[in-house]
Amino acid sequence: MSRKHDFVLAAAQAAPIFFDRDASLEKAVRAVENAAAQGADVVAFGESWLPGYPFFIDAPLNDAWWEAAADYAANCIDIPGPETDALCAAAKAGGIDVVIGVGERHPLTQGTLFCTLLFIGREGVILGRHRKIKPTHHERSIWGDGDADGLVTHARDYGRLSGLNCWEHNVVLPGYALIAQGAQVHVAAWPGREPDQTPTDPVWARQVLLSRAFASQAGAYVIAAAGLRLHAHVPEKYRSIAPFEHNGRSCIIDPRGEIIAGPLDGEGLLLARGDHAQIRRAKVACDAAGHYARADLFSFSVNQRVLFGQPTTAAPSGLPQG
Repeated sequence: MSRKHDFVLAAAQAAPIFFDRDASLEKAVRAVENAAAQGADVVAFGESWLPGYPFFIDAPLNDAWWEAAADYAANCIDIPGPETDALCAAAKAGGIDVVIGVGERHPLTQGTLFCTLLFIGREGVILGRHRKIKPTHHERSIWGDGDADGLVTHARDYGRLSGLNCWEHNVVLPGYALIAQGAQVHVAAWPGREPDQTPTDPVWARQVLLSRAFASQAGAYVIAAAGLRLHAHVPEKYRSIAPFEHNGRSCIIDPRGEIIAGPLDGEGLLLARGDHAQIRRAKVACDAAGHYARADLFSFSVNQRVLFGQPTTAAPSGLPQG
């Protein structure tokens, strides 16, 4: 595969149409088309963008909570399925790679849900998926544990593409598994920052500081793609169980860990140009999987057995398997 010397990265920040999978899908397709029209090589969406982040998880259990949970499950998707077909078609038509957070249904029971990051190539095919390995805090009431089948990088003409969901960046080892495979462009998918928080508050730390840390550790560009959900976006019948809002604040970070685009407020498309000279400079300074790895002191392996369904990606070469 020929290598591009420079490339364009994009973060699509927009609110899905909550509890309306078809309308949300149409909005995602329009965002992909917009990013392609502006010359982006890859566009990323926030965590669980389709059908949206399950905002009700922190609310007290009541009839509305259970109704919302069932409604949410009904609007999650199968992989593959008609929704992934539509996204693949949009990617192929625009000649653009797409990384989007989705709620994925268990392929057999249709009850357990996964917080999945879906990778789609400009060829119009699914490159792979990564299921969040451990949902955070109250997320465990709606999402099941994922696996490491999709904990791989994908070779693209602009570099090796990887991605993680939200607080997986705080767990350390999932990130190292991708760094060890030479990640060069990484998607950090987040639900979005809460509007009333300051830059020193925990949510901001997870979203921005951890994304910047990953960029520096990996020597990679990071698209920190965040979700957007205000109370006005929530159907009236569920607003009583929507205790917080997400106001986005997507940004794009260079391989030194510096923000080069954003943070973005409101709906929009964030763009930044990357180049391999910057990646080489960063990795020469500190290659965490190379001359900084100290393989004589540490060993690392990953169990890529698929827990549910069929694998979507082949095991990467050079990464020890558990």
